[in-house]
Amino acid sequence: MLKITATLKTAFRALRRNPLRSALTTLGIIIGIASVIAMVQIGEGSSAAIKQTFTSMGANTLIVFPGAAASGGVSFGGGSAVTLTAEDAAAIARDCPTVAAAAPMVHARLQLVRGNQNWVPQFIYGTTPAFLKIRDWPVVEGRPITNADVLGANEVCLLGQTDVRELFPSGRAVGKTILVQNVPLRVVGVLARKGANMMGMDQDDVIVLPWTTLKYRVSGSALENQNQNTAAASSSPASTDQLYPETAQSLYPTASASEQLDTPQPVSFPNVNGIFVAVPTLAQIPQATQEITTLLRQRHHLQPGQPSDFNIRNLAEISQALGKTSTMMTNLLTGVALISLLVGGVGIMNIMLVSVTERTREIGLRMAVGAKARDILSQFVLEAMVLCLCGGLLGIIAGEGLSSLIKNMLHWPIAVSVPAIIASVAVAAGVGLIFGWYPAWKASRLDPIEALRYE
Repeated sequence: MLKITATLKTAFRALRRNPLRSALTTLGIIIGIASVIAMVQIGEGSSAAIKQTFTSMGANTLIVFPGAAASGGVSFGGGSAVTLTAEDAAAIARDCPTVAAAAPMVHARLQLVRGNQNWVPQFIYGTTPAFLKIRDWPVVEGRPITNADVLGANEVCLLGQTDVRELFPSGRAVGKTILVQNVPLRVVGVLARKGANMMGMDQDDVIVLPWTTLKYRVSGSALENQNQNTAAASSSPASTDQLYPETAQSLYPTASASEQLDTPQPVSFPNVNGIFVAVPTLAQIPQATQEITTLLRQRHHLQPGQPSDFNIRNLAEISQALGKTSTMMTNLLTGVALISLLVGGVGIMNIMLVSVTERTREIGLRMAVGAKARDILSQFVLEAMVLCLCGGLLGIIAGEGLSSLIKNMLHWPIAVSVPAIIASVAVAAGVGLIFGWYPAWKASRLDPIEALRYE
């Protein structure tokens, strides 16, 4: 231990003889380490931002759509068939082990009216309370919709931040009433802000209400292939009185329009536009997809070889592709930064070789008074490692400073990487050991007599 301490003191004394040269020698290591840390932190920050974006969009979410309907050889496109029900969503949540939650979804695009304000949101979702859990979408004001709201088709809704801004300039929306298709809906909550999705669409331009309310009270749509924007009267199936007017007899008093709205009658096949399904992790998505496929085929009584009457989509592939792209760019930039470390290592080797040449007489004198070859070897290796470690520590400081500067000035996402810092110190020591070995070995191989004669 005393021998190592004495060797370190000798190494530090040697480096202090030429402080400017020592500083310039470590400059390559400083730049290399700082570049590696900055690139890794920028890369990890970008990856984290991508994951956060997809999480807000529902990266771990599967969306089950109905299949395509056809008539006379003409296909009406995906989602046109009447195949999915709210009971399918409940069965998926109950019987699929890898599914965390499932929620049916009915959508529409209708006008919202509040006094002299009106607005047409991009999304009107009729769903269940599980939807907010699936999309990780908290309610910042008021309360969420409940299962009781769904069972009773209650006239309540949740508004996104954009709709609150457009309909309620004062900002206070909870407890107020809006009109949708002349149906009054009481705002019971306001959703947290989500921002734009990857396609640039405003996710906050949304209204969420119980799916039974949207389907039976607002849209009044009885069939999947009917437009959700049509009025209840035009989309309701024809009654026997309309089909056979000459034999029509009224057995009961005709209900008024308000009475019909207050007592909605479920249609014979309460289909939904889709089902949102939450999966705990991306790795479980293939298994969850298989479980949902098997379950729905059984529920829909599909025979082996018969095509499925539904489609399952997810964002995992897009998320993984962007993650791989981000990782590839990070590795590329890190590789470029490592080149500067290589250049810094070559500079250290060059300076150490010069130092060996300049100190040839000193080496010969030490050998003459009893120093062994391994003592000379360890001294010069330690000098190189000290240079690299000092450069590494300064490089860490410079790298963190550069990352903070980029974050504050360019507003790029940055994530502090402790493994990158630890790896940088290890790389700095490794560079010193590798590139300082040859000069140290050359110094240890000098002949004492020849070294003392060196001018």
